[in-house]
Amino acid sequence: MKSNLPSNKKALIWLSGAHFINDVYTGVLNPIMPFIAAKIGISMAIATVVLTISHIFSSLLQPIFGYFADNIVKRTFIFWGLILSSVFIPLCTLPDKIYPLVICIILGSIGSSIFHPQALGFASKFSKGFDASKSMAVFIAMGTLGYSLGPVISSSITQFLGMHKMPLMTVFGIIWAFLVFKMVPKISLYENKSEKLNFKLAFKSILTNRKLNILNIMAMLKTMITSSCFILLPFLWKNTGHKPFYIGIALFTFIFAGGIGSLISSSLEKKIGTANVFYISMIATFPLMILFLLSYKSYPALSLMIFVIIGFISMMATPVLMLMAQNVLPEYKSIISGFINGFSWGVVAVIISILGFTAEKVGIPLVLIVVSAIPAVCSILVKELFKQDM
Repeated sequence: MKSNLPSNKKALIWLSGAHFINDVYTGVLNPIMPFIAAKIGISMAIATVVLTISHIFSSLLQPIFGYFADNIVKRTFIFWGLILSSVFIPLCTLPDKIYPLVICIILGSIGSSIFHPQALGFASKFSKGFDASKSMAVFIAMGTLGYSLGPVISSSITQFLGMHKMPLMTVFGIIWAFLVFKMVPKISLYENKSEKLNFKLAFKSILTNRKLNILNIMAMLKTMITSSCFILLPFLWKNTGHKPFYIGIALFTFIFAGGIGSLISSSLEKKIGTANVFYISMIATFPLMILFLLSYKSYPALSLMIFVIIGFISMMATPVLMLMAQNVLPEYKSIISGFINGFSWGVVAVIISILGFTAEKVGIPLVLIVVSAIPAVCSILVKELFKQDM
């Protein structure tokens, strides 16, 4: 086993780099969507639906792609997922009408949906022989870092070069896709490849597992906070007169702080325990959101600091939750990754589309208060999660 460790480490580095690059593209649209909406003449509610389409196609399909990923040894999904994301997401800034915009969003988002389950499954497999929780934390943190840089890159291009220059970003994804295809070896996620996964049995096992159901709900609740902030706050800031670059920097600091939270999650878990990591992540964002909304007009610098802390707190439990879920049924790593990392985002995206119309009627601040209160109230699920371990 020792002779395999160096190659496994190299594979993890390349996979983490691919996760970083892919998630750069998934983060580019949020800060500039208010400006795309103004360009093509659609309301905030419709723009929210457009972003929802992006999340649905990049998320809800992940368990299905995870099933196929668990049955093959090739890196097909990693390669083509990165290609689709890098080509079509930057093209979203070019259309002058909503229909070609939606087509580009769908194709680019499917790329992310294809990429994630197989990449997470490979990362978990290559982590054998190391500190699995630390390896998963690094892999997820790299994706989070990429997601955080996406807004900075897109907002900078929009403000200083113009949105029509966004397709220049494509080259990085294509180059890295070919490098990953060359550097990451084929592997089997199963010790015995003669045993193919049974689709019906796999999904029945996952969907009827009590612990996985609780973890899925927790993932959805936490995702609701981050998605609401990422989709709704750019409109709030634009309405208060902030320019694209400010919005991009704000979202960057939010997600970057979340990446730091993900990175230290395994160390924090060892010090305070898994349950406490979950409790803090679900409860603390509610009072912080109230403080943010009380200060964003009069004290923008203070509100930005609070916003960053919300990002750190809300995402620090993600690697812990992912690893716990994968260990419940380890034979379905990619499918479970698709549920936790994808399906939860897709379900939340559907809810966010409704919240977009609600926010247009009652205001964004009230919607954000309600959204941040729900995980705090539902933190009782953490106790339920550990009942069978008591």
